Amino acid sequence: MSQLQNFNDKPVRTAWSEEQNKWYFSIVDVIAVLSESIDPNAYWRKLKQRLKAEGNETVTNCHGLKMMAIDGKMRITDVADTELLFRLIQSIPSPKAEPFKVWLAQVGSERLDEMEDPEISIDRALENYRRLGYSENWINQRLKSIEIRKELTDEWKRVGVHEGMQFATLTDIITKTWSGFSTNEYKILKGLKKENLRDNMTNTELILNMLAEASTKDISSATNPTNLKESKNVAQQGGNVAKVALKELESKTGQKVVSTSNAKRRLKK
Repeated sequence: MSQLQNFNDKPVRTAWSEEQNKWYFSIVDVIAVLSESIDPNAYWRKLKQRLKAEGNETVTNCHGLKMMAIDGKMRITDVADTELLFRLIQSIPSPKAEPFKVWLAQVGSERLDEMEDPEISIDRALENYRRLGYSENWINQRLKSIEIRKELTDEWKRVGVHEGMQFATLTDIITKTWSGFSTNEYKILKGLKKENLRDNMTNTELILNMLAEASTKDISSATNPTNLKESKNVAQQGGNVAKVALKELESKTGQKVVSTSNAKRRLKK
């Protein structure tokens, strides 16, 4: 699970490993925060060379994960877990080192708290949406959509669908079936880049997306697909339930449901 987090308003790309129950952090992003170098990648290359020359084994323990780059493409990025980062930070002279260490510990603690009590993550999401100016009605719908999405992904895991590309493929089928747009096309329609699509849906769009995902989960539970091909068929059936509702609504209102409206435009009003 990839996620963009912020330290003093500076982005740090992170990824949570379900298998190892730990965060991985983009090393160049951490270097950008601590060193304020104009070229964090060059800084990291030189630091790696120096640590290797010193016989420091820290560098050999760094992993490579695909993360979203500035150009919007997924690229292999050197990452480190919290323990490894604490060691690397010692090699980066910076007055921000200590505050950053506190931030790292807090990020790890919050995630473990959320795993113990999922309500904590919901409360944090609720507070963040309020702070950004979303309406209470929209927030209630969004939190419900998170719950429904989790039920769907749990069902996918149960029937053997793999996280990552397969999840994305099935999500695309659901979205394309009910809305007429793939996830990427939908984001382009709304003028989005890295922003979360659901965070930029209207109430009605969210409701129809929830209906599509809830229907997919229920159909999957009832039919027990045994492979990806069968799950694709189920995803299309679930999306079609919402498509029927969308067509019925549009025929009654004479208005298109899927719109170019996004959160930035709505919250400015």
